[in-house]
Amino acid sequence: MPFKFIEAEKLYEIDPELRKQDVQMLHQWLNEQPYLPKLMEIQVAFFLHSCYNDIEHAKITIDHYFTIRNLCPEVYTALTPDVLKTTASVGFVNILPKTTPEGYAILMTKLLDETVSNFYSVNHLSLVNMVCTLSVHQKGFANGAIAVFDMQGFSFRHLFKTNISALRHSLRHIQKGAPVRIKGIHVMNAIPLTDKIIALLKPFLNSELYNMIHCHSSNSDTLYKYVPKACLPEEYGGELPSIKILNEDSLQNMLDNYEFYEWHDGQKIDESKRAVKHK
Repeated sequence: MPFKFIEAEKLYEIDPELRKQDVQMLHQWLNEQPYLPKLMEIQVAFFLHSCYNDIEHAKITIDHYFTIRNLCPEVYTALTPDVLKTTASVGFVNILPKTTPEGYAILMTKLLDETVSNFYSVNHLSLVNMVCTLSVHQKGFANGAIAVFDMQGFSFRHLFKTNISALRHSLRHIQKGAPVRIKGIHVMNAIPLTDKIIALLKPFLNSELYNMIHCHSSNSDTLYKYVPKACLPEEYGGELPSIKILNEDSLQNMLDNYEFYEWHDGQKIDESKRAVKHK
């Protein structure tokens, strides 16, 4: 069955401030840029919405989105089905099916397999990208997004296996190219290592994103101020299904719609046609 994209008209219903004429204007500009790939109306709308309907900002964001994908293909090319299955068995990555009262989508990640030899940070970053990219093309955008990282089981040895170059590109993508309104970053079950990880990331973070980071210890309920317990999986006392069920459903959705990734991987920038070379 062909992949089913969200209908454009539904996006205008989700965001009444998103104007069709602005999307068309941005689309016309895009078609005049020979180095950029052709995009669907819904994709142009994603970028415009993420930039709070600022057309000039959206132009820059689109450029960064595809440029960074070119610079880091190891993260922004879909994992093969077999590698995808293995990676999903090591790390849970899920856009939870319930939003916050503000309408923010919740991206949650945690280690499922703490065996260090099974952890490949580049594949985990790619899984995050695959989950998020598929979701926005299927369901459209939310009012904003919150990331929740459960640090339980993460150790220094996992940190030493982290590919810093890929992580740097991923953070640049999140801040400059991802079509999403980031509203918060929450680290739950924070451990002493957490401070060192944040210190490692700080040079790659702008002040706005850095100030969104909140750490919550294992004995704290401060997370629930931002993410109600009801929005979390049952392992955390929430109303959602278990992590196992959520993970299985998400993996099956990606496998069932793998042709989407093959299509999206074909949307590439052509640097030879760029008037001004990207630095």
